[in-house]
Amino acid sequence: MKPDNRYAWIATVGEKGQIVIPKQARDLFDIKPGDTILLLGDLDRGIAIPPKGTFEHVYEAVFAEKKK
Repeated sequence: MKPDNRYAWIATVGEKGQIVIPKQARDLFDIKPGDTILLLGDLDRGIAIPPKGTFEHVYEAVFAEKKK
């Protein structure tokens, strides 16, 4: 029995290093062709793909000018 709201998928890496996100995952997270996704890597914990929209939040946090 799997926990609620938890999923696992398998993807194959192609010759060019590309992976295909499984359709169920794309549908669940509303990932469309042309979307940009953020990959986070940790040598101990692996690779994570945060939810769509996280990139903008991270970008703003890193590049936003500090208010005076």
